[in-house]
Amino acid sequence: MAFGRSRRDKRPPVEPVTLKILVAGGFGVGKTTAVGAVSEIRPLRTEERLTEAGRPVDDLEGVESKTTTTVAMDFGRITLREDLVLYLFGTPGQDRFWFLWDELAQGALGAVVLADTRRLEDCFAAVDYFERRRIPFTVAVNVFEGSERFPAETVRAALDLDPEVPVLLCDARDRSSVRDVLVAVVENALERAAREPEPVAT
Repeated sequence: MAFGRSRRDKRPPVEPVTLKILVAGGFGVGKTTAVGAVSEIRPLRTEERLTEAGRPVDDLEGVESKTTTTVAMDFGRITLREDLVLYLFGTPGQDRFWFLWDELAQGALGAVVLADTRRLEDCFAAVDYFERRRIPFTVAVNVFEGSERFPAETVRAALDLDPEVPVLLCDARDRSSVRDVLVAVVENALERAAREPEPVAT
């Protein structure tokens, strides 16, 4: 008598762990590009055209060719492993949209702060935001054409980062480069969680 494959031999489908990661940084630093480059689904974008009315409010120095801006968030998804999926939320870069950050940050495991060495001061606010809220973050220096490259320790010193904050170079247009940054974000967040004592129940 022939028997079919035993049901007990079939492995149950893996229920993936889903993690929320923020992609932050200054205006025009490449957040929308990074989410779009790595997302396995069509990314959600909330970009609007820059208008003359916004010029007195939006600082375009260094990004004069930029014609659109994110007004709410970018959203994408990437599967790192069969059992691990990241949901990516790109934050708006302009000061007038900062009221959205607290909403986006709820439940986030960690964040990546994109930086441009030509306008490094633009990411100070994002670094400060995550430090104050104790959200683990990784700094990724987006290598723009024509920008000078600096060693990671020089960037760390300029941003006054703690030693445990990873600093990486990346190309926001390149899927594998952005993926490597996201892996570093997850690893850093999990290592930090393992180091910190659990809160005592009262």
